[in-house]
Amino acid sequence: MGNGQGTGHSQDNKRPEPDQVLVDMADYVTSSVIDSDLAYETARYCLMDTLGCGILALKYPACTKLLGPLVPGAELTGGVPVPGTSYRLDPVTAAFNIGCMIRWLDYNDTWLAAEWGHPSDNLGAILAAADYTSRLRLAAGEPALTMRDVLTAMIKAHELQGVMALENSFNRVGLDHVVLVKVASTAVATGLLGGGKTDIINALSHAWLDGQALRTYRHAPNTGSRKSWAAGDATSRALRLALIVLRGEMGYPSALSAKGWGFYDVSFKSQPFKLSRTYGAYVMENVLFKISFPAEFHAQTAVESAISLHPEVAGRLDDIASIRIRTHESAIRIIDKKGPLHNPADRDHCLQYMTAIGLLHGALTADHYEDEAAADPRIDELRSLMEVTEHGPYSVDYLDPEKRSIASSVQVLFKDGSATAEVATEYPIGHRRRRSEGIPLLIQKFESNLATRYSVDQEQRIAEVCKNREMLEAMTVPAFMDMLALDE
Repeated sequence: MGNGQGTGHSQDNKRPEPDQVLVDMADYVTSSVIDSDLAYETARYCLMDTLGCGILALKYPACTKLLGPLVPGAELTGGVPVPGTSYRLDPVTAAFNIGCMIRWLDYNDTWLAAEWGHPSDNLGAILAAADYTSRLRLAAGEPALTMRDVLTAMIKAHELQGVMALENSFNRVGLDHVVLVKVASTAVATGLLGGGKTDIINALSHAWLDGQALRTYRHAPNTGSRKSWAAGDATSRALRLALIVLRGEMGYPSALSAKGWGFYDVSFKSQPFKLSRTYGAYVMENVLFKISFPAEFHAQTAVESAISLHPEVAGRLDDIASIRIRTHESAIRIIDKKGPLHNPADRDHCLQYMTAIGLLHGALTADHYEDEAAADPRIDELRSLMEVTEHGPYSVDYLDPEKRSIASSVQVLFKDGSATAEVATEYPIGHRRRRSEGIPLLIQKFESNLATRYSVDQEQRIAEVCKNREMLEAMTVPAFMDMLALDE
């Protein structure tokens, strides 16, 4: 119907049944029982990793300047604790704070398909909703939610976001993937706050009605730090919508399908969503972790290849004639970037910059995106020598549900005609196919991140709980959140 104008536009005011997409999401949240031990075990590691990423981000003033109450003094006695800080805030603001921390360094988990994203972004809404609800329950003499409930909500949020991403590309219509954070967070947060199936359907309708964020802030020439707080914004909005609906606000049953005015016609080229999997635990079981370095995930394999070439290349920088990077189509579309880079957010979305750091230093940390490190003239010299091309089989395997590879290769050619081997990395260390190799490193990453903020005693106390699944799952949410608050 296009934009709904002109002949043929329906004026039928009969209230329709809710869109099936909304119903299926609500059914999953309220009725589905997760019986996958692998999903719960992976969710525990995901919780650890996500919290650690947020704690590490507190080192960076660009992040911390956005945290705290919306206006000075607007803290809430008995409010939701923000991990690693002394803030206690209303749940909507707390969700923004936690979500902003988690995403700031581009270091938490990833899901790659027709749409991309970071399902653990939803933890901002999950922790805020679970803690707020639990403190209300305790005040009323009722039992609090446990961390087992949080892990269940994480599995379901991952699944809602990830299954929607499998075949529906929001980036191809210019919309940012945080739309799926908002939708998944809205669904699980409404449930955690005590809402039933109808409440979740109504809240989800509001999430889709928002229209959604553009990807402008992720791409040249506008790449900027909004991409680091966009997910926090989505989680806080999700919680706000959930709370509005739980006050009795009405929903909009055909928010997606309404002719002319629904999301499909206005924002998705009049195409309904394609959903080929029923909701289960597939996404959490197969999620990708960023373990070795904070880099946009499509660059992880190129950086890993570059780091392996560092010993051979670092002493011969002046002899390099060219650097060949072969990769998959999505990497080229998102992070193949030439010209000046203006800020850390610009640099961590540049394939060439990240690969150059790997070749130069044999490592890549968040500090390498800061202005001081970026001032090294050798980085741009190496970038100018890079040739990035798509390798067809890599693009095919990227979308193969049995593989979900994120392959790249790097080769350095020298002026004397010699060359390094072409080093190809098919699966990054955070891939499910490399779990046994990756989990010990993920735990090290978690403990190192905690140590940047907490005292030795507090760090050890947090790590002990998180590494003991039985102890973690039995802990109440307020006890867990209080444990994460910064000791005064």
